[in-house]
Amino acid sequence: MSTPAGPDRPSDPGRARLQDIGTDPDYRFTLANERTFLAWIRTSLALIAGGVAVVQLAPALGERWVRLVLGCVLIALSVVMAAASHRRWYLNERSMRLGEALRPTPLTMILAYGVAVIAVAVFVVLLISGG
Repeated sequence: MSTPAGPDRPSDPGRARLQDIGTDPDYRFTLANERTFLAWIRTSLALIAGGVAVVQLAPALGERWVRLVLGCVLIALSVVMAAASHRRWYLNERSMRLGEALRPTPLTMILAYGVAVIAVAVFVVLLISGG
């Protein structure tokens, strides 16, 4: 019979809690990691706001379906950023606790190219619509 999960026990006995891995890093690094996570979340929220704004508040961008596609792409990019940011935070925290080098992240590339593609698409739509 298994014991219930609680504050002192992980819900998955095969997976250690983050606090039980390695040693506590300098708190300044932990706080910097948290600030970076929050920056990714703010970026994700801004992408959501941009997606909603394109669909609802930008009739100069042409037909509704064009605005809907652009808005949905922005919101999809937001979903990727929000979901991946937590994993990135966790992996960074784990690496710091184990004294390992931080792993590179594809998030910066995804965000940069995603926003660039949207910018080019908006530019093309504005040129075509004459706006």
